[in-house]
Amino acid sequence: MAHCAICGAASSSHDITGDAMTKHLRLLACLLAALPCIALAAPQSAKDQALSTRVDRVLTETPVIDGHNDLPWEIRSQFGNVGNVDLAADTSNLRSKAGDDVHLMTDIPRARKGHLGAQFWSVWIPTSVTGPEAVQMTLEQIDIVRTMVAKYPKDFEMASTADDIQRIEKSGRIASLIGVEGGHQINNSLPVLRDYYALGVRYMTLTHGKNTDWADSATDKPAHHGLTPFGRAVVHEMNRLGMLVDLSHVSPDTMKAALEATKAPVIFSHSSARALDDHPRDVPDDVLRLVKQNHGIVMANFYPTFVSQAVANWNADRAGASAKFDALYVGQPKRAKAAMDKWKQAHPQPKATIAEVADHIEHLRKIAGVESVGIGSDFDGIEVTPEGLDGVDTYPALFTELARRGWSDDELADLAGRNLLRVMREAEAIATRLQAQEAPSHATIEMDAAAKSDSKDGTAGA
Repeated sequence: MAHCAICGAASSSHDITGDAMTKHLRLLACLLAALPCIALAAPQSAKDQALSTRVDRVLTETPVIDGHNDLPWEIRSQFGNVGNVDLAADTSNLRSKAGDDVHLMTDIPRARKGHLGAQFWSVWIPTSVTGPEAVQMTLEQIDIVRTMVAKYPKDFEMASTADDIQRIEKSGRIASLIGVEGGHQINNSLPVLRDYYALGVRYMTLTHGKNTDWADSATDKPAHHGLTPFGRAVVHEMNRLGMLVDLSHVSPDTMKAALEATKAPVIFSHSSARALDDHPRDVPDDVLRLVKQNHGIVMANFYPTFVSQAVANWNADRAGASAKFDALYVGQPKRAKAAMDKWKQAHPQPKATIAEVADHIEHLRKIAGVESVGIGSDFDGIEVTPEGLDGVDTYPALFTELARRGWSDDELADLAGRNLLRVMREAEAIATRLQAQEAPSHATIEMDAAAKSDSKDGTAGA
C-alpha cells in the first residue's frame, strides 16, 4: 500500500470502501499540490539550458583565449617528448614513461568541446636551472611547443599577432603562442630575449617563484624592492619588441615598478584577486587600479590555493602539522606519516568551486573594469582544480555561471578573448612606433653594479 508524501492518503487497487471516492479526491489534491514544485523545476532546467545555449553561441563567435597552460612541461617530465603522447585522444588517464598514472587536463577533443580558440603555452623551467643551461632548456621547451603544433596541423597553428589569432580561429584551428615563465630564463641577456621573440615567444613573466638578479618574486624575500635599472631595461626592450610584460608571480613592488616603467599594457597571465584570497600570487586592489589605468589585463587563475581562502588556510595548516610531526618523530618516518594521515582524516581538504572562480572574476571586473579581465587557467601546471573545472572542456561551465549572474553577451566575449586581443594590438602598435625610433638595446646586468656605485658616490658626497 502506498501513501501520499503530502497528505498521507493511502492508495490500493483493492480499495472499494464507501469513502474510496474521498480518498481518490485526496490523492488528486496531492497531485495538484505538487504541480507548483514540478513547474518550478521545469523552468529552472529550461533556464539553465537557455544559458548554456547562449554561452555556446558566444564562445563559438569569440573563442576562449587562455593565458597559461603548462602542458609542455608535463610532456617533457612525464613522456619525454611529443611523440610519446597522443593529444588527439583523451589524455585524462595515461601512464607516464615511468609507469605512473598521469591525468592531463589538456587534449584536442576536450579543447574543441571547451571552445578553446587560442592558447599561450608556458615554456616554464625550474628556477634552480640558471645560466646557459636555463637558455638551453628553454629552447628545448620552445621546441616541444613547435613540434606539438607541427604534429597536429589540422588543429594547431603558431600565432604571432592578434590578427593571426583571429585568422587561425576562423580557420577552425587553435592559435598557439608561447610564454616564457621566468626572467631567469634569459640569463640576464637581452639578445637571448630577442631570440626568444623570434622563435614565437609573446610574453615573459618577469620572475617565477624566486627573485631574478633584476626583479623580486612574490614568493621570495625582497632583494631589489621592485626592479633594478637592468630590470627596467628588460621591460623597455620587451615593449620595443612587442613582447607582453607578464606580472604574474612578481611582488607588489615589482608590479608597481613595471607598471611605472612600461609603455605598453601589461598582463597577469594567471593570477586572481588578493582581496578574496590573501595569497601573494594574487593581485592587490591598488595594483588592479593601476592595471585599469594601464589598459592591461588580469587573467583569472583556477588553482584552488589562489582562489579559495579556505584551501589556502588548509594548506598552511597542513604544512604546520607536517613540520610538527617531523620534529616530534625525528628519525621515525613511519610514525610521522601515521600522525599526518590521522591529521588529514580529521581535517579533510576543502574544495574550491566554480562559484569562487566567478567571484574572483567579478572582483577583477569591479576594480579593474570589464575590459581588463581574462582567463588564465594554469591547466596542467596545477595538481588540483576547482570542482567542475577539471580540464579544457570546462570553460563553458564558468561562463554559464557568470551568465547566470547577469553578465551580458558582450561582457562574456570581452572576458573570453576580446580583451586580450585589444592588449596585444596596443602592444603591437607601441612596438611599431618604438622600433621606428630606437635600435635594439645593448643594456647589460653590469649597469646595476654601476648604478649602485654611483649611488654610493652620491651619498658619500652629500
